[in-house]
Amino acid sequence: MPAATPPDVTTRKILAALAKDARLDAARLAAMIGVDAGEVAAAVAKAERDGVIRRYKTVVDWERAGAETVVAFIDVGVSPQREVGFDQVAARIARYPEVRSVHLVSGGSDLRVLVEGESIRAIAAFVSEKLSPIDHVTGTNTHFLLKTYKEDGEVLAEDAPQDGRLAVAP
Repeated sequence: MPAATPPDVTTRKILAALAKDARLDAARLAAMIGVDAGEVAAAVAKAERDGVIRRYKTVVDWERAGAETVVAFIDVGVSPQREVGFDQVAARIARYPEVRSVHLVSGGSDLRVLVEGESIRAIAAFVSEKLSPIDHVTGTNTHFLLKTYKEDGEVLAEDAPQDGRLAVAP
């Protein structure tokens, strides 16, 4: 895949606004940025066509919605393969429906995998039956999510400071 050309300043402003609120229409974006609505619509259409905008997303507080799911962050050790490094293993892991994201990371592990399941037992089965047996996976370390305070820039915790200042401890 060829390297993408960086977006111009106007497109970057449009993308930043949509990342914060995907419901903004071209007229509202145009008013916010100070350009013509037609230019905004054309920039958004091009970004969608070029795969820059992958999809539009809603941030849901699943705990407040009453959904009972279990989320785990799994650090995965991988022995890189000649010519492809970590890419083939990461792509294979990404195909599982319980996997929400896969990232190549620095530190003690190679990949960080976000997995969602209906129970701790379901996550354990995923790790032992699907993830660990993959060729070139050398080890896993599973961390279960206990509480989400902020998701995609949206504060979810009720008791978090609302004035924008960080709490100071004595």
